[in-house]
Amino acid sequence: MNPVVRLAGSTEYLLHPLLSYILMAVGLGLCLYLFMTLKVEIRRLLPGRVEDQQRVEALESALAEARLTVQQLENDLREVERQTGMLVAPAPARSGLNLSKRTQVLRLHRSGESSAAIATSLGLPRGEVDLLIKVHGMVLEQI
Repeated sequence: MNPVVRLAGSTEYLLHPLLSYILMAVGLGLCLYLFMTLKVEIRRLLPGRVEDQQRVEALESALAEARLTVQQLENDLREVERQTGMLVAPAPARSGLNLSKRTQVLRLHRSGESSAAIATSLGLPRGEVDLLIKVHGMVLEQI
């Protein structure tokens, strides 16, 4: 049996062209819906909205505050460096007696020099020379 003939005898023949129009209308409606939602999404993402401008202004003000803080810290650092440069380091304490002076004192004492002469010749206080000679004598007694 021929399908056209079979359709000709019933109401299905009338529904067939109507079905294609309905499907075309539904497809067109979906396309229109997608187009409109796409426009809304694009409008939402475009710059120039009030919320975006407020956010940009807030970020710019925070950046300006950060720059001001950094500038103040740089100025404080420069001031501290300037003040530190003005400070004078204290002179290192003179060591009373180094090993070479000690050796010279003991050598001069063994050669018979007096403690006053040793102190004068080496530029040491007489008390240090006397103390060094006494300590050396104690060490020799213990040995």
